[in-house]
Formats: sequence, structure tokens, C-alpha cells
Amino acid sequence: MQNVPGPLAELLNRDPRYKLDAYIFIFRAVDYAREMGLGRAAPSEPVAEADDDEEEDPQRHVTGQELCWAARDFAFEQYGYLAQAVLNSWGIYSTSDFGELVYNLIDIGMMRKTREDRREHFDDVYDFDETFGRGFRISVSGSKNLED
Repeated sequence: MQNVPGPLAELLNRDPRYKLDAYIFIFRAVDYAREMGLGRAAPSEPVAEADDDEEEDPQRHVTGQELCWAARDFAFEQYGYLAQAVLNSWGIYSTSDFGELVYNLIDIGMMRKTREDRREHFDDVYDFDETFGRGFRISVSGSKNLED
């Protein structure tokens, strides 16, 4: 693995369910959620190895459910019809997997959570097959009927 920070490289070895791209996607989905105005100012729990002298950038906290919805929209924006196939190729099959990814990153200190956050907040937010498969429709306005 090239240029993968030590803790993340160790995480990939410890939990092989997810590819590096899945973690990168989660970071990008959080940024996307914040750009869309989701989240609120909320204090995060301290990270054990955090330096007390370090100043933190105040960032908006995105909830588990907000992240799931933002990840859906971001996946559609990035991959269109292939969104589900791309996510599946990285080991992501449900919104619960988003929670597993986030909490893995929390465990290694690359993400933070608030006291109110729970891993279960990511469970069953939406059905992947319904949302990415049958739920994805193209609207073609002004198209000509083939029988005309």
C-alpha cells in the first residue's frame, strides 16, 4: 500500500471487509455533507492521543443518518448508474457498512464522534437495492415516442 498512513494501513489489515477506496469515499462523503450544509456545531469526544496544545478547526458534525443520505447523493453524483456496483466492489452493501467504516476510523483516531452518536444510527437508513437499483430512474423529458 503506497502512502497509506500507518493506522489506516493497520486497519486495512485488521478489517479486510473494506477497501481503501471505501474509507476515502467516507471522508469525501463527510466533506460533501458539510458542503451541502448538513451538520451542526457539536463538541466531539476527546481523542486519547490528541495533543492538548493542538488547536482544532471547528467543523460541523454530521450525524450518522445525515452521512448516509449524503453518501447516497455523493455516490449518485460521482458514479451515476454504477453507484451500487462501485460501493459493492469496496465492500459497502448497506448503510450499516457506512457505520462500520466510520467507527473503524473513530477507533484509530481519524474521525471523532459526539456523546450522542451511536453505531446503530447508521443501521437501515435506506435499502441499498431499492435506493441504488430499482429506486434510480432516468427522466427523459421531451423524448419522442418510438411509435410516432
